Amino acid sequence: MKLHRSATRTTLLAALLAPALLLAGCSGSDDDTTDDATPAAEDGGDAAGESVSIGISQIVSHPSLDAARDGFKAALADAGYDVDWDEQNAQGDQSIAASIAGTFASADLDMVLAIATPTAIAAAQAVTDIPVLFTAVTDPVGSALVESMDAPGANVTGTSDAVEVADLLELVTRIAPDAETVGIVYNAGEPNAVTQVEWAQDAADELGLTIELATADTSGAVQQAADSLDVDAFFVITDNTVVSALETLIQVAEDKQIPVIASEGDSVARGAIATIGIDYYSLGYQTGEMAVRILSGEADPATTPVEVQTELALYLNTGAAERMGVTIPDDLLAEADPENITE
Repeated sequence: MKLHRSATRTTLLAALLAPALLLAGCSGSDDDTTDDATPAAEDGGDAAGESVSIGISQIVSHPSLDAARDGFKAALADAGYDVDWDEQNAQGDQSIAASIAGTFASADLDMVLAIATPTAIAAAQAVTDIPVLFTAVTDPVGSALVESMDAPGANVTGTSDAVEVADLLELVTRIAPDAETVGIVYNAGEPNAVTQVEWAQDAADELGLTIELATADTSGAVQQAADSLDVDAFFVITDNTVVSALETLIQVAEDKQIPVIASEGDSVARGAIATIGIDYYSLGYQTGEMAVRILSGEADPATTPVEVQTELALYLNTGAAERMGVTIPDDLLAEADPENITE
C-alpha cells in the first residue's frame, strides 16, 4: 500500500468525495504548513480593515479541532479582516451545542463557523439567515448538512475531514501482519462516528479483518470501553469523544501490547503508531479561504462546493510502537517524511 489510492478500489468514501475532488483545487497539503509556512490567502489583503463578527462553535477541545480553529482564524487575518470573535465550546455536550447555536441565531453575526459534526448540525438547524461554514465534518451529506458535495443548496458549506478508511486499516496489516481483529471505540451519538464505523466494517471485510466495537458516550468512558475489547489492534476514528480521551485508550493498548492506528496526525504525535491523514490547521485555513470568498460577496454558500484535502501524509511514531511491543517495518518507515516521524 502506497499513499496513492488504488484506481480500482470503490468505497463509500470515494462516492462521497468524488464530486468535491474535482473542485478542491485550493486545498492545502501537510507540506504547506510545515516550518511555520502559511498558505497564501486567495484574497490577500483585499479586505484590509473591514470589520466582521463571527461566532465559532466547537464541540470539544482537542489538538486537531483546536488546530482547525486556529487555521480558520489565520486565514481571515491574512485576508485583512478585523474580526470580532465569539468563541464557544460545547464541552462534548450536544444540548450545549444546540444552546450555542440558538444564541448565535439571535446574535448580530456575519457568519458562524461550526467545528465538528455535532456543532455543525446544531448550527445548520438554528442559523438560517447568515452563512454557516463547517470544518472537521466527515460526512456532510449523510449528516444532512448539504444537499450534495458540489451543490450544498442553502446557507451551509465547508470542509470535510474524510479520509480513506481502507488505507488506514491496511496499516494494521502492515504493522501487525498476524492481526485478525481490530477494536473501535466510538460514541454512537456522533453521526460522523457511526458513518466511519460502517466504512471500517466494509473495508475490514476486504482485508480479512473483523471489527469489534465498544461504545463510549463520554470521554470518561473511553478507557473502560477499550479495556473491554479483546482484539489484536485498535483503530481510532475521528470520533471527538474518543480523540479527546485518546491517552486513556493508548494506555490500554500499551498494557495489552497491541498497536493503535489513528485517523489524523495529531493522534500519532500523542501516542498512536501510525496514520495517513490530513493536517487540521491546513483544513481550517482552507475553510477560512472559503469564508473570505463568501464574506467578500464573491461566492454564495448555496453554490460553493464542500471541499476536502486531496494530499495526505504518512505519520509514524516509533516510540509508541516500542511501547506497544511492535516494530514498524523498514519499508513503511521509508515511505514517511522524516518530519512526520515521532520518536
